[in-house]
Amino acid sequence: MSNPQTPAPSLTPLLRQRLSPERFRPYEMACSHDGARAVHLYEWNMEISAAFHESLGLLEVVLRNALHDQLTVWHGQTGRRDHWYDDPVGILEAHRRHDIAATRVRLQREGKAVAPGRIIAELSFGFWRYLLTRRYEATLWTPALRHAFPGLRPTRRASVYAPTNDLVRLRNRIAHHEPIHNRPLATLQDDIFLVAGYIDPAVEAWIRGLSRVGNLLEQRP
Repeated sequence: MSNPQTPAPSLTPLLRQRLSPERFRPYEMACSHDGARAVHLYEWNMEISAAFHESLGLLEVVLRNALHDQLTVWHGQTGRRDHWYDDPVGILEAHRRHDIAATRVRLQREGKAVAPGRIIAELSFGFWRYLLTRRYEATLWTPALRHAFPGLRPTRRASVYAPTNDLVRLRNRIAHHEPIHNRPLATLQDDIFLVAGYIDPAVEAWIRGLSRVGNLLEQRP
């Protein structure tokens, strides 16, 4: 019986075929074309991706709710009865309005209530990242979004946008089952803690305590 830590010789060519040569090649190149090591690296990449997905999921939910809360407060100060994402004053650019409209249609098609909680949950991580771009510095960041990050001193938008943008890119790679072993993973883990800490130190401590990323980084093959 083969050592479970050592892939059978026949596994490498099988995986190269089943995963596709194009997908498997980066792992082989990273391992000097050692097939067994490439399989280990692929398996580790899968594990570290899953661990990052957990932490990113927590951060995404906390971030979008923090932004939504501040946008709701800011919008309420106008005295309007609708919601900030109805964009009555035309602040959001066309792509973001399309994201919101598509979310409404999807919820209606699925027979779900078009309620604020569902709208917020359905909008992508990328959507919230875009609200932190320079485009919205004067219109959303200064009057509203900066208040979502009480731990950020000074309140520079770019200090939140840069790590959030990197984390969205990481999440997209994970969602498409792409290699992340060649990314600065320790820095990206710190980015998760950094943004969470800007929102709430207790939330940062919670995510940090649950994260499996650190242990897996130490086990990299």
